[in-house]
Amino acid sequence: MVVSLEEKVLMPEFLSKKPKLKFLFTGGKGGVGKTISAAGLAYRFAKDGKKTLLVSLNPVHSLSSLFGQDLRGGVIKPVEGAPNLYALEVEIDDVVEKYKQNIAKRLSEFLKWADIPMDPKPFIDIATTNPAFQESAMFDKMMDVVLQQGEEYDVVVFDTAAVANAARLIGLSKIYGLWLERMIESRKEALSLRVKLSFRKEKVMEEIKKDPLMADLLSMQDRFNRVKDILLNEELTAFFFVTLPLSLPIAVVKRFIKMVKGFDIPVGGVIVNQVIPKAVAEATTNEYIRNKYREQLGYMAEIERDLGPLVRSYIPVYPSEVVGVDMVARVSQDMFSWIPDFLDELEV
Repeated sequence: MVVSLEEKVLMPEFLSKKPKLKFLFTGGKGGVGKTISAAGLAYRFAKDGKKTLLVSLNPVHSLSSLFGQDLRGGVIKPVEGAPNLYALEVEIDDVVEKYKQNIAKRLSEFLKWADIPMDPKPFIDIATTNPAFQESAMFDKMMDVVLQQGEEYDVVVFDTAAVANAARLIGLSKIYGLWLERMIESRKEALSLRVKLSFRKEKVMEEIKKDPLMADLLSMQDRFNRVKDILLNEELTAFFFVTLPLSLPIAVVKRFIKMVKGFDIPVGGVIVNQVIPKAVAEATTNEYIRNKYREQLGYMAEIERDLGPLVRSYIPVYPSEVVGVDMVARVSQDMFSWIPDFLDELEV
């Protein structure tokens, strides 16, 4: 659907309509500028006086490189030169190890309850070699951030991994819930069998309340339900897709917007990065840039035709690399004010 410039709901207007927005996610194909976009959003909220946390869930972190300062270590650090802005690079190895310990604890409790004299380590090793284990661990960490840091910060912006992983990460909310329900029901059945000779429902409920594994599962379910309510609340949460004016990134965004909608996650919109301004193309004698600009016009027309109502921001190509707080501030400013000087000329 093609929308005119006057009809577009760009980032300033979109956010003004979402005054309670608290959790923002950026996703997209690798290399499209997810981190830059997330940083630009976070910087804007911080500049507006909101205590803002920028969280990297990407196994290959780039926040330290982007801001030109050491933000490593898996702990929250203030971003120097950006009041109200804090950053956290989640260390995947630490997250996986903690998750592994929690799984080991639950499995040990189960074997002890069932009077099975077995070493749980081989089972844990098998479970943790599953390709989805890291994603599950990261989802668990994301829930921690939502519930814990969500209380302390006004806004939390997540820089996720490549969009496929990001969509699966958030999509785990449905799978995780179904798994917990099945686990709890199975545990109830096992406990019921254990006390079935009593024929007393109260006795079963007493056993359920005393069982440490059941208590743990119920606690996990409560935690999950609170996070799910937040993730599915369009007033609190928005997922932004980042693309370049190129064929493959556009195709990826189209495909995964459908996936995220399928998980009922609120789609905030699309951010178009590395747009060559018309004035730049016309002022240069560099034939490569001029050719790229002409090529870009076709892809921008596709974006406006197929994703137009969802486009919230445009980020231009810069003459230098985006590094340092000053450049992040510039990106943030452009995300909220810059519009390509050729949009009205596109043939959509």
